Amino acid sequence: MTQKQSIFGRIAQLTKANINALIDQAEDPEKMLDQLIRDFTTSIADAEDATATTIGNLRMLEADKVADEAAVQEWGTKAAAASAKADELRTSGATADADRFDGLAKFALKRQMDFEGEIRTAEPQIASQTAVVDKLKTGLNDMREKLGDLKRKRDELVARSKSAQAQSQVLEAVTSIDVMDPTSELSRFEEKVRRDEARATGQAELAASSLDAQFDSLDDLAEDTAVEDRLRALKSGGRPAVGSGA
Repeated sequence: MTQKQSIFGRIAQLTKANINALIDQAEDPEKMLDQLIRDFTTSIADAEDATATTIGNLRMLEADKVADEAAVQEWGTKAAAASAKADELRTSGATADADRFDGLAKFALKRQMDFEGEIRTAEPQIASQTAVVDKLKTGLNDMREKLGDLKRKRDELVARSKSAQAQSQVLEAVTSIDVMDPTSELSRFEEKVRRDEARATGQAELAASSLDAQFDSLDDLAEDTAVEDRLRALKSGGRPAVGSGA
């Protein structure tokens, strides 16, 4: 009975457990729930064995009581038959035989009383065992319900945990983007391109100004040549035509 009471105590303790509070206090709720599921499953198996044994003992007591009740009826019938036979023999004057049958009737009545005593002893035991069986069955039902709640809670927790991890990864990625803003890199590259473009523009302008200077020098050379021609014509006594060489 001690083992059964111990198992029943475990059932009561587990079925009264505040699962939500345990989850809140656990460092790793998923592992804690897995352990609770294993504990509940083991306790249910132990409780089922204890309940089956208790039910078996109860059914044996009930069967013995039924047999004792049948024995009470049987020995009562025998006692009545022996007593009637004794009365019949005594009426006919066979006193010795009558006394012998009265003795048999007394023996039958004693046996009847013995079985009645066994029935009286068995009745409170049967009542007690019935109460224990009812409690064990109730405890088992509670545990099975709790086990179902635990499994559903675990599945829900795992799904929520995976969702939270996914959200965390996204947030970490977004945070990483904010910390290392790629647009700043693009801005720096754009600035470099602008500087390169400006330098190319400057080089183009510089090249253009150099060409202008060369053309200007050509114009100056042509003018100097015309002046020289006029000077030679003047020295030779000729007069250059107006507009020639200009």
